[in-house]
Amino acid sequence: MEIIQPTLLLNKEKAILNIRKMDHKAKENNVRFRPHFKTHQSAEIGDWFRAEGVRSITVSSFDMAAYFASHGWEDITVAFPVNIREIRKINQLAREVRLGLLVESPETVEFLSRHLGHPVSIWIKIDVGYHRTGIEWNDFDAIIHLAQNITKSSKMHLSGLLTHAGHTYHAKSPAEIETIYRDSVIMLKEVRFKLQAAGFTSIQISVGDTPGCSIAENFGEVDEIRPGNFVFYDVMQMNLRSCSPQEIAVAMICPVVTKHASRNEIIIYGGAVHLSKENIIDHEGKQLFGLVCFYDEQQGWNRPLPGTFVKALSQEHGIIQASREIFDRIQTGDLLAILPVHSCLTANLMRKYMTTGGELIRTMAAEV
Repeated sequence: MEIIQPTLLLNKEKAILNIRKMDHKAKENNVRFRPHFKTHQSAEIGDWFRAEGVRSITVSSFDMAAYFASHGWEDITVAFPVNIREIRKINQLAREVRLGLLVESPETVEFLSRHLGHPVSIWIKIDVGYHRTGIEWNDFDAIIHLAQNITKSSKMHLSGLLTHAGHTYHAKSPAEIETIYRDSVIMLKEVRFKLQAAGFTSIQISVGDTPGCSIAENFGEVDEIRPGNFVFYDVMQMNLRSCSPQEIAVAMICPVVTKHASRNEIIIYGGAVHLSKENIIDHEGKQLFGLVCFYDEQQGWNRPLPGTFVKALSQEHGIIQASREIFDRIQTGDLLAILPVHSCLTANLMRKYMTTGGELIRTMAAEV
């Protein structure tokens, strides 16, 4: 397998182990496992989930829903607030699959009630503290009013409450992540209680962030989980201690193009168009855009190198800060493995994977 330019390398065995681990945890907790496919965006990788018995999935767009529907998935939730301009796509999908939609505004519900051509499941988006989107969890009047409007339509079935506790990504410890998860479930249970008191039955609870689903051992009284990033994990999840370095299943393989001895800096062919500009501040206070490993032709990569990290990115260039010992071991023309800060964005940019076994796997974007 010859690598001559930035290549997103995928360790299939690690990814399948990550899938099996999360699937096993869902089964132990007796909850539906509806993984988010926006991370990998690949029909072939989707088949790895199907091999474990997964039948329900989450996606982030109607185009993504159509792509996976064309590959045999029949139970799909689009976990992004409905864009009413896509009503034609919505009706096309609703005719073909069991489609779940996410709403939070009365205007959207009114529009859907007038324009839906086929039955859909409706989830009310609840904000449990992330403050990105959703109805505030304690705005019970607004939630009940929305539920009433949903059930007026014969085309809309109210499935329940859906949230993404994205503020777990800002947590400082696994204990804080678990606290956020527990608090989120408590809030959603309170909302469900209010809806039940107003006459609504069979209200389900759906939660979805990878840190919470990775850290929590007991999912509590929820009906489904929707993590996505866990299939690959990344440096961000490692920094949160949601995973170990050994569980990260993708790495960007980048050629070394030059070295600057006066600064102990190594320049790689691999920049923001490959890795994205996503960065974190690690536990030592360093800003980093990726961790560096030696490339291994058999295994793909090994453990992150001490004192060595991607310190800056421009469009095509990556600048690695290295210890003197590591700097001296690396030569121009070598290949280095960069563990991405955010694997979802990296996969979206690259559009294809090369497995450690030499197999090419394309994403939906590469098939358009």
